Amino acid sequence: MKIVIIGGTGLIGSRLVAALDREGHQAVAASPKTGVNTLTGEGLAGVLDGADVVVDVSNSPSFEDAPVLEFFRTSTGNLLAAEAGAGVRHHVVLSIVGVDRIPDSGYMRAKVAQEELVVASGIPYSIVRATQFVEFVRTIVDAGGDGDVVRLAPVFIQPVAADDVVAALREVAVGVPVDGVVEVAGPERFRLDELGRSVLAASGDSREVVTDPGATYFGAALGEHSLVPLGPAETGAAATPARLAQ
Repeated sequence: MKIVIIGGTGLIGSRLVAALDREGHQAVAASPKTGVNTLTGEGLAGVLDGADVVVDVSNSPSFEDAPVLEFFRTSTGNLLAAEAGAGVRHHVVLSIVGVDRIPDSGYMRAKVAQEELVVASGIPYSIVRATQFVEFVRTIVDAGGDGDVVRLAPVFIQPVAADDVVAALREVAVGVPVDGVVEVAGPERFRLDELGRSVLAASGDSREVVTDPGATYFGAALGEHSLVPLGPAETGAAATPARLAQ
């Protein structure tokens, strides 16, 4: 199959292109670096010519509320319109577990808007929601930094490795559209504050982690289960504190 990966030069996209190539598919990386711009529509018609499947793993260059909403609305709208014209048979989009349970987050609201456009498009689709990447856990912990301490809420988190997200996307992309949501998560559930202590200790960081139920997640309030699946989810490899500290 010809499978176009929007955002195909990034962390997830480049690995997905390689995985699909190994299976003999015609995997095409599409991003501004390759002359494809979903915000302007540049290059979309050409790259989608003959495409069977599109996998959208693109991300906004800004996480501010207004720009990120504009990015996902415009980019997704242009992409879906081009797919309809090209006769694409399956649209796959990468989203986030709990995306519809964190309304304080402008980024999450923008991803919800993206999902809604996909569902309403009339193109057969699959939404793959992943928990926080193992590779970004240190960033999440550091975001709670407050001088010599790190303030983290005692909420659940279930980090998943990027390679496991890639494996889930590959499986979905070559399969039949589910016209619904598939969730993927790591195999182990932690409390964020406890995980933060382990991550800092593993990296030799001497800052104290303070358990703060009011601590936010990049400015957004969290419930105990906001970041984890509420039902069945595919699970990947174990994420140890040492690995999460990298």
